[in-house]
Amino acid sequence: MRAILVTGAAGFIGFHLSQALMALGFTVIGVDNLNTYYDINLKKARLSLLNEYPAFTFLQLDISDDAAVVELGTNQDFTIIVNLAAQAGVQYSIENPHVYMDSNIRGFLNILELSKAKRVEHLIYASSSSVYGMNKKIPFSENDPVDHPISLYAATKKSNELMAHSYSYLNNIPTTGLRFFTVYGPWGRPDMALFKFTKALVENKPININNHGNHARDFTYIDDIIQGILAVIKTPFKKTTNSSDEILTPSSSLAPWRILNIGRGQKVPLMDFISCIEHYFDKQINKNFLPLQPGDVPETNCDTSKLVDLYGYQPKVSIQQGVYSFLDWYVDFYKVDLKNK
Repeated sequence: MRAILVTGAAGFIGFHLSQALMALGFTVIGVDNLNTYYDINLKKARLSLLNEYPAFTFLQLDISDDAAVVELGTNQDFTIIVNLAAQAGVQYSIENPHVYMDSNIRGFLNILELSKAKRVEHLIYASSSSVYGMNKKIPFSENDPVDHPISLYAATKKSNELMAHSYSYLNNIPTTGLRFFTVYGPWGRPDMALFKFTKALVENKPININNHGNHARDFTYIDDIIQGILAVIKTPFKKTTNSSDEILTPSSSLAPWRILNIGRGQKVPLMDFISCIEHYFDKQINKNFLPLQPGDVPETNCDTSKLVDLYGYQPKVSIQQGVYSFLDWYVDFYKVDLKNK
């Protein structure tokens, strides 16, 4: 069966995608540097489950290590790359900018060079809803300009899209950038809102709610995200723009290059999201309301029509279903005593 390289395989999305790919019969070569941005024990627990699959091979390496990525290409065979390895976090990028240049810029350049050397059938990579920056038009569309990022993290993701375009054009490498919108679910990242709020409630600690609680996000459950990625993987890439006379938009190209929003397509007030957690535990969270943080945006909401038209994408999991699934996992994984919550 065909092999797929998944970078960031011990991360949240990479873990779920690797499992889903192997369930479909693919072999997965998983790469991760196992950094300490958040609890490494959670990454190791994900990795432990992946290592139970005979079709999974794990290699610990950093994609910003030029020589290690070249060696990876020499020693391993694969036809598709899904690049999910990156330094995440908007606020962290303000405090630790240099690590973003290493992982998100140099690391992605190495992935592009690897794609070129291996002549891969398709490079799929993680972009982010953060590229929409100061845009006011809602919902966000791939045809909207994304020239005003308000965090370095967003700027690196926009840079990835431009870098991918140049390699697609020069080397005829099919590339698809996926702009993820606030992914959540079991095995999620501890730096994300749902995880932080749940941990605070369980530990009887207050939570900080920015923008005085007036945030809204296009929260998207992990299973819906994975189904979208799988649809992109399983469908051969076809260019949608073929004529040099056609007027190009921010999301079209003469190269085999594509950008897609991937989200639920509905914005949800953050306070409604928090209410689901409180209802599950039958307990109120102590809240500290704060101003909008630097680099943050008040709301996100994505137009998924392009993904729907190309791949029939239809997210299915409601917010309450998704939050409750995460909370069931959290209670089990961290052995929360609900009787003494």
